[in-house]
Amino acid sequence: MNRRGTHKALQNVGRKSVLIFFICLMAMAPKILAQEVSSGIDSTSIQIGAQIKYKIQVETDTTNLVVFPEGQTFMPLENVEASAVDTTINKNKFKLLREYALTQFDSGTYTIPRQRILINDKTFYTDSLLVEVRNVAVDTTTQKLYPVKPSIKVDKPFKVAVWVWWLLATLVIIGALVFFLWKRNKKKTAAQQKVPPFEKAMLSLKTLDESHQLESGQIKSYYSYLTEAIRRYIDEKIDDRALESTTNELIARLNSLTEEEKLRISKEDISKLEEVLTRADLIKFAGASMDRITAKSDRQTVEENIFAFKEAIPEPTEEELLKDQAYREAVAKRRKRKTIIISIIAGIGILVVSAVGFIGLKGWDYVQENILGSPSKELLRGEWIQSEYGNPPVSLITPKVLVRNMQQDTLPQAQNGANIESFSYGGILGEYYINLSLVNFPEKQEFDLDKSIDAVYTDFENKGAINILMKNEEFTTVNGAEGVKIFGSFKIKNPLLENRSIQKSYTILNFGYNGAFEQLMLVYEKDNAAAEEITNRIINSIELKITEE
Repeated sequence: MNRRGTHKALQNVGRKSVLIFFICLMAMAPKILAQEVSSGIDSTSIQIGAQIKYKIQVETDTTNLVVFPEGQTFMPLENVEASAVDTTINKNKFKLLREYALTQFDSGTYTIPRQRILINDKTFYTDSLLVEVRNVAVDTTTQKLYPVKPSIKVDKPFKVAVWVWWLLATLVIIGALVFFLWKRNKKKTAAQQKVPPFEKAMLSLKTLDESHQLESGQIKSYYSYLTEAIRRYIDEKIDDRALESTTNELIARLNSLTEEEKLRISKEDISKLEEVLTRADLIKFAGASMDRITAKSDRQTVEENIFAFKEAIPEPTEEELLKDQAYREAVAKRRKRKTIIISIIAGIGILVVSAVGFIGLKGWDYVQENILGSPSKELLRGEWIQSEYGNPPVSLITPKVLVRNMQQDTLPQAQNGANIESFSYGGILGEYYINLSLVNFPEKQEFDLDKSIDAVYTDFENKGAINILMKNEEFTTVNGAEGVKIFGSFKIKNPLLENRSIQKSYTILNFGYNGAFEQLMLVYEKDNAAAEEITNRIINSIELKITEE
């Protein structure tokens, strides 16, 4: 083949290659254009305290999952409010729009950092934007200026905690219950110390005489009162069934007691009593009448019978008296013990019911936060501190200042001869644990971040962790430093309870650049909302002072 033929063949091959390239490019175009991310702000200059509208717009396929930024990821600007995602459908695509209201209360020029948007498993970043925050202009020609006044310490206003009122109400209820039980016991004691049966019977007869029922012809009422006086006396001193018994039953038991020598009374006295009771039954139930002379005679017979019964009752022996006193004391002790137990049970029941009702009304989170107290809540609400650690420096905001560890533990990632610095707060078994480690390698050798992931697992195992769950993803700080985020959970043995373990969550950030390795470890109680908020705030504040060489 000559040169001309060869040249023509090469031209044909070139045209085919270009054609194939354009065909491939057109085939890939839907994938390339399938996902578009854009952002913008409504103003690049605001006054202190004013708000900027920051918008993020994502156009993607309807089958894709899109995750927008959450929380304070716009630092140093503060995210005041985030709107709900506005969704519009354009053919087979979604156009998603979300607005954020940002503000700043210090004047200066600030950079809104790049924001990360996750579409399925792929990460996209918006552009960083520059914002100027202006001071409020003050007209000094008409407004006089005065020197700054010194700070004045103001005492906090006195405020009674809610739990104090609940405790007071509970104590009042318990006090009322104890008073009621004491009052009832007092009444029982007073009843026991009532008028003796003999004096009561004599008093009843005297009251009957003064009522003049006989003179007014109230025979039936007269005999009812008369027989009740003798029956009640017998019921209290001799036979406790006297009030409910018929006349024949009562007389039969009295005769039986006499025969058993438990009652020293003559048959004649019992017969006289039987005659009076029989006449009274005829008057009360049969409507019979009775003359006054017989009625007065029956009244005298009843009085003589009461005296006779008093003399007929044998005096208790000294042994019986001691037994009776011991019995009364034992009964009194049992009653007192029963009253105390009832009071305690009632008090505990009221406390439990009050606690359950209060928790149901306010919720467990409110009770834990305002009554029991939560260390994580206290950390979150405390005064946060921004500090720089190590060299090259790492800047981050923490609820407490990290303390340098004087006895440095060699990290699993470190090599011999590496310079290690470590700063921490708390312990891995505590409510919240922060550890910042910085390693400078000799000869500025680069560090493989992939190896740090396996090293984290080994480090947790060495600390006694089990059931370690681990995930990892790429991470970028607010100032653009890239690293690896490792997060998950594990269990660790409870040092106080042998058969129990503590559930922990963790988040670890690893960075490697310019011959240095830096690791931020955050370990906290699992499913603790306050601890998770602390973690997000610390992570969103971290900045690496990277110097290019």
